[in-house]
Amino acid sequence: MAVDKILITGGLGFIGLEVAKLLVVERRRVILFDNLSPQIHGAVPYLSSSPLLRSPDVEVVRGDVCRPQDWEAPLSDVKYVIHLAAETGTAQSMYEISRYTETNVGGTAILLNYLANHKHNVAKIILASSRSVYGEGAYACARCGLVYPPMRSEKMLCNKQWDPECPTCKGAIAATATPESAITSPASIYAATKLAQEDLVRIASKALGISAVIFRFQNVYGEGQSLKNPYTGILSIFSNQFRNDVTVNLYEDGQESRDFIHVSDVARAVFLAITRDGADGSTLNVGSGKATTVERIALLLKERFGSAIQPVISGQYRVGDIRHGYADATAIKKQLDFVSEISLEQGLERFVAWVKQQPTEPDRLESVTQELISRGLYGGACHN
Repeated sequence: MAVDKILITGGLGFIGLEVAKLLVVERRRVILFDNLSPQIHGAVPYLSSSPLLRSPDVEVVRGDVCRPQDWEAPLSDVKYVIHLAAETGTAQSMYEISRYTETNVGGTAILLNYLANHKHNVAKIILASSRSVYGEGAYACARCGLVYPPMRSEKMLCNKQWDPECPTCKGAIAATATPESAITSPASIYAATKLAQEDLVRIASKALGISAVIFRFQNVYGEGQSLKNPYTGILSIFSNQFRNDVTVNLYEDGQESRDFIHVSDVARAVFLAITRDGADGSTLNVGSGKATTVERIALLLKERFGSAIQPVISGQYRVGDIRHGYADATAIKKQLDFVSEISLEQGLERFVAWVKQQPTEPDRLESVTQELISRGLYGGACHN
């Protein structure tokens, strides 16, 4: 019996490889479509010697989602498309606007345009979106109930007013789990492109009679995460700093929080969406449903690396950063029976053990910081 082929764009990224590994174990055939971006894979891309890439069930196609002709071969005989390919640096997106829009929005449009104008066998698209589409997300106000505050202004940040306030009564609010029904309020070009991707896939898939599942990933981490890319992934950034004995600066007061989910859990969610129809037509959060402060992440990594470097709360900030954000994971549990299984402590043990086996990468954060300062996107004091 023929086995359906599955195309993974961005397939050589750490999420793509984890998804592919699970699919191959489950006896699926996979095509990994990737442009081997130097920012992620280095100036001279190195393809892992992993047995996965030697599997007869895995095919690697180098191509660019922005070139229509590159889609023809990988789309010729696949039933499912897992669309992970994207530029992902939130801060970088604010000054590389055309590149982020071309790749994330344009690349998705080219995919859908091909499906609209050529014969194909694609029955379902899984889109990797982001929790960033929510902006600050959901908060609880004692007076007003569930509220969605706007992004913090630079005036608030430079005055060290870290926590947002109720948009109605201006009172104190507390972060709460953000449901999929929350107001979307992108605060970066990256986030805007992810929301645009969602709309394109939602509208086009319905018109074309193709099932679609849109996943809003929270902060994905784990083994295989790029240690070369200083624009995304605080675990990778902190790990490089601890290994290089470089001071780990925590923005704001270190109490901003995120929902960290291990890449193996994310891969399982994608697999469930491929093999079940309970989420077809839905937009779902993929997260642990738990908030963890940046300071706690830094201290957990410090302990596991055995580092003498003490994280420093810098009071600096990046314009456009959210304060808190964690997922309401109720819907994905109901529709796909998915619950994250890897605890943060377990995930960090696995991640750090993997990092220690990799060549030490230089800390590239300082050059990124200088780039943000030069463009007025990074601050530590009020500007008069």
